[in-house]
Amino acid sequence: MTVLAHAVILLGLLTALVAFLRYLQAADRVSGQKGTGFLTRAAAPRQLVKIHLVLVVFASLILLTQLLFHDFSNGYVFSYSDRSLPLHYLLSSFYAGQQGSFLFWALCAALLALSLLPYLQRRRIEHQVMAPLMGIQSFLMLLLILKSPFESVWSMFPQVPAGSIPADGRGLNPLLQNFWMVIHPPVLFVGFAAMALPFAFAIGGLWKKDPRLLVESALPWVLFAVAALGLGIMLGGYWAYGVLGWGGYWGWDPVENSSLVPWLVGMGLLHTLLAQLRTGKFIRTNYILAIATFVLVIYSTFLTRSGILGDASVHSFTDPGMVVYGALLAFLGAAALSGAVLLAIRWKEMRPAPSGKEILTREVALGAGTLALVLSALVVLFGTSLPIFSTTRVEPSFYDSTNLPIAIAIGLLIGISLYLQWERQDGRQTLRRAWKAIIASAAVTGLLIALGVRDVLMAALAFASVFTFFVNLDVAVTVARGNWRFLGGKVAHIGVAVFFLGVLGSGRYSTTEHIQLPVNTPQDVLGHRMTYTGARELPDGKFAFDVRLEKAGGMRTLAPVMFETREQGIMKNPDIASFWTYDLYISPVALEGEQDALTLQKGVASPLGEATVTLLGFEMTAHGQGVPQDGMPVGAVLKIVRGSEEETITPVTVFRPNSQPQPRPAESRLLNGRVSLMTLNVGMEGGGSAVTVALERHGGGSGEALVAEVSIKPCLSLVWAGTVLMLVGFGLSIVNRSKES
Repeated sequence: MTVLAHAVILLGLLTALVAFLRYLQAADRVSGQKGTGFLTRAAAPRQLVKIHLVLVVFASLILLTQLLFHDFSNGYVFSYSDRSLPLHYLLSSFYAGQQGSFLFWALCAALLALSLLPYLQRRRIEHQVMAPLMGIQSFLMLLLILKSPFESVWSMFPQVPAGSIPADGRGLNPLLQNFWMVIHPPVLFVGFAAMALPFAFAIGGLWKKDPRLLVESALPWVLFAVAALGLGIMLGGYWAYGVLGWGGYWGWDPVENSSLVPWLVGMGLLHTLLAQLRTGKFIRTNYILAIATFVLVIYSTFLTRSGILGDASVHSFTDPGMVVYGALLAFLGAAALSGAVLLAIRWKEMRPAPSGKEILTREVALGAGTLALVLSALVVLFGTSLPIFSTTRVEPSFYDSTNLPIAIAIGLLIGISLYLQWERQDGRQTLRRAWKAIIASAAVTGLLIALGVRDVLMAALAFASVFTFFVNLDVAVTVARGNWRFLGGKVAHIGVAVFFLGVLGSGRYSTTEHIQLPVNTPQDVLGHRMTYTGARELPDGKFAFDVRLEKAGGMRTLAPVMFETREQGIMKNPDIASFWTYDLYISPVALEGEQDALTLQKGVASPLGEATVTLLGFEMTAHGQGVPQDGMPVGAVLKIVRGSEEETITPVTVFRPNSQPQPRPAESRLLNGRVSLMTLNVGMEGGGSAVTVALERHGGGSGEALVAEVSIKPCLSLVWAGTVLMLVGFGLSIVNRSKES
């Protein structure tokens, strides 16, 4: 089976490469040049594309068969599955590792290429677009030759005796054993594969001197690519929020960011393509953005699969070896260089329509909006790439503070652009159309200020979001009276406004408490009565901690989970109670004897029994022996004062790549117990930095207590509602543009 699989992958590479060359030859023949030799005698490129898809599907079925039948002679199957996994997790093991994810990407790309063929044939642009697509497919297949999912277990694990097949596999990472693992990665890879489509249209247009090819043919596929990648990103956010215990849906993790950057640029491309369709402007801009989107996808792949972010992100894959590292760099360089060279050659030929001196026009607003999106992408790209060049890493607060003014600008531009004229400036008419939305937005913003929004920039974001909502709702009502198919952009923009309001409420105005819940002892926490009723073992060996939640006569039980893994230590899954206006989020921290939990802000003395505790700062040096070589110890320097006595202690937590933090308590004489550093909050989703410490008193009570982090996240449902509206809008736009094309 392994020999057959290797042969299929090799044939897949050959068919993709020959199809690429045959499409180059066919395009030259259309231009009047003649082909000779082997290529002339080879099968038609269209047939080669179909044969290639069959081979990639066949290779995928071989891997799936080996996973389903537990063929642990395959090193990849041994690494990412075991006999206890249910069917859906065995299926998701297909793309759990580097090798399988490359194969799945190649499968998605091959399916998209075949889906694109009829469209290209009708428009008579098959050769110039399919040539770059099959070139990309050749690179993907080369990666599968260099990093194959069909290597034997003996070559991947020398400690396994040759010819001996392990009785069971190492299993799937426990954090990946979740429903969203079945959905999120496939959608994300479809988005990655689809981002190659605008790149192929752009390369084809530049190559064959057809500057209008991109704007006239690519728009439905750009919409599809942006929608697919955006859906993949937000499914990942929902997974993180509901399962991973981050405390939120977005932590500005480098691997998260590497998907966001090409999506932002793709969104910019979408809007300037619309402007070019109407005005003939932004020709050069669109070709640059179309090439950049896919180059950034490859760069994202390089960051996440080269192992270069292994110390900066818990999501990053391990080092695949210098050969694959070099191949990814070559892939990146080839895509960037081919686009740059063709742009330089055709630059003078791509003359946009002459621009007037008017500023208050719709095309100027769309151009400014695209500039804001690209600027946001550059900010995120800088912070994400910093670990490559420096040991310094940016905190989440950097992304929050730099992107907030950009989000305000985007919100205002989305709103005002719909009241502006194409290529004609009429300030009075714009103001006459906008005044109702301005007054309504000011009124709603005033209400939000009365309810507690005090920050000036937050109030500005609220105004911009509400303004966008009212403007697009007004225009949508008018459009719906004519043809509902044209509602897509308006619905998507309403979704953006709702999403921004959800980010504003859940990120900036969430409230968090770190609490201790002794068993069967009710406590009032953030306006809710909470009672920890005990732990129970789940069928999969994990432990759920039942917390009875009472609010306004209603009652429900939350069950956050903790479990221990062989390689990653203690893992935690939160539980969430969703209400109309907020979510109550509870994440377990520890289960020990009765103890006190305390959240500390730097420089602020906080009472703990008869003493006060102050966080003085942090120590990053190794404390004592036994710190693993790849471990990063972080110590919280605490000053404890009781009466006239004072002491300083430093509890430490050791952080390791792909492992849970390991607390190392410090003894406190004045507190008569051990102090553990439990969590470090570095400002995720706009919050301030803080630490949580737990005190286990010597000779204290023997009752069980759950230490947990409880948060109230206002308007969180708006984040998900806004995402759904954006996707509905994309869907309507795809249908409309497909019919037009």
